[in-house]
Amino acid sequence: MIEDEAPIRANLERLLLAEGYAVVTAADGEAGVAAAREHRPALVICDIVMPGVDGYGVLAALRADAATTAIPFVFLTASADRDDRGRGLASGARDYITKPFKLAELMAVVRRLAG
Repeated sequence: MIEDEAPIRANLERLLLAEGYAVVTAADGEAGVAAAREHRPALVICDIVMPGVDGYGVLAALRADAATTAIPFVFLTASADRDDRGRGLASGARDYITKPFKLAELMAVVRRLAG
């Protein structure tokens, strides 16, 4: 999970751990790309707006690498803009969750994409 806001990152990590998922977190896009390449997760959940490499940059980097290109990718963002959603899905994201979100919504996406 790649999220630059520490409280959100910590809360999501705690929720996913409680649901039985192993979680690797990163505080920025660059660290997130490195973590995905190292750990090859079943799913990447990534904020869009972050300093440095944004979520679109993370997705592009993962899609350009044969080792990570098939990892399902979900954007998690505060922007409910239809253009952002369309751009994210057209870029190869499998889903797009808008903050604030319901735990059931997040978990349905995680279960569907990560098993």
